[in-house]
Amino acid sequence: MKKIIKNAVVVLLILTLSASTAFLVYLHFFVSEDEELSGEWVAELDMTEQAAVTALSWLQDIEAVSISLEDMESYMQDLTIRINLTLEQTGRSEGTFRCYVLPESYDACNQAAYEAFAEAFQALLTERLLMAGYTGPTDHEALEALITETFGMSTVSYLMSCGPALLPSLEELQAQYDGSGIYEFAEGVLTRQFDVGGAVTTKVEYYLRNDLNLILSEENGSVSGGFFTDRSPMVYTLRQPQDQ
Repeated sequence: MKKIIKNAVVVLLILTLSASTAFLVYLHFFVSEDEELSGEWVAELDMTEQAAVTALSWLQDIEAVSISLEDMESYMQDLTIRINLTLEQTGRSEGTFRCYVLPESYDACNQAAYEAFAEAFQALLTERLLMAGYTGPTDHEALEALITETFGMSTVSYLMSCGPALLPSLEELQAQYDGSGIYEFAEGVLTRQFDVGGAVTTKVEYYLRNDLNLILSEENGSVSGGFFTDRSPMVYTLRQPQDQ
């Protein structure tokens, strides 16, 4: 009797382990890959360093004053442009996507960059005026009035018109990041086929899903006309209902 009970327990343990193993395999191959790639993923393209370096190069041409990159970066902080990636899973390992630069985010970043640029420009202008023996007021309002009188426009407008382009154009960024098409994924490799003006281009990206983050970096791809350029890995975060 004890032997029968022992054998029954062993059989039950084996069946339980088999069922657990089968369930884990199901979770890994069916649920984990199916689960929720669908949704809106958001990345922030950091433009701070590029804007700071570009502005610094231009400001260094002002005679007899100096400014360091650290000084410039103290004016320009957290300049980011939002990129949206929408994934809609239509099968266990495939779906459609749409990726685009958010125009209003680009405009806000560009405006913030030039406002920071204007602050640095006015600070150096104050130094230059004082060195030249200027005895008038040098507060923000006085300098803004002086610049408007001299150039016929505000400091920000003057720098936008006559200064350097602090950011790539929206069109350049759209050419690099915008696109839609279909995707497939298997064993950690995400392949997206972009439908661009009727022509299909393919690039292979590795991705790592970490909770609400999706890390994408270009590995290789077939590109026509230089549509894609090299860039650092980007981190997309899945938007939650409360973020909508």
